[in-house]
Amino acid sequence: MKKICLMLLIVATAITVNAQDRYFTRSGKIHFFSKTDMENIEALNTKGTSVMDIKTGQIEFAALMKAFEFEKELMMEHFNENYVESDKYPKTTFKGTITDIAGVNFGKDGIYPVKIKGQMTLHGVTKDLSSDGTLEIKDGKISGKAAFVITLADFNIVIPNVVKENISKTMKVDVTAAYEKMNS
Repeated sequence: MKKICLMLLIVATAITVNAQDRYFTRSGKIHFFSKTDMENIEALNTKGTSVMDIKTGQIEFAALMKAFEFEKELMMEHFNENYVESDKYPKTTFKGTITDIAGVNFGKDGIYPVKIKGQMTLHGVTKDLSSDGTLEIKDGKISGKAAFVITLADFNIVIPNVVKENISKTMKVDVTAAYEKMNS
């Protein structure tokens, strides 16, 4: 009986210690922008979820495709039905690592440049992705930013010939997140 209690205490302690290094958000923002001579397209998703382990640098991000909001309803409809096929591929994910997490002093306010590497899955296709970003520490709170460019063809997103002039072949994506400490 003492051995079982000791094992449970060790497991509970390990979970608590691990949770102290983990931060999360359910309100991460993903903004994308496409510019052509014919038309600009942009959308915002404010419901991204993310978990970051500040000890290991591991980070994961996920967002539902139907949560992207557009200025024009028709753009949103085409985005979900024709391009990213949201019913078939309902979310996008990123799983990776902040490779230089050791350079961030989580006990000192400041803006720290970081490098992020991992894999993004979009439209059923997984690709390696890397980006420069920042982690900002302010009053003990952590927020992160990263920007990158994706090529639609890399994710098997096909633009019909009739609208090829209206949609850029690449999208600029900005991600921001304000993290909270995970409770054990």
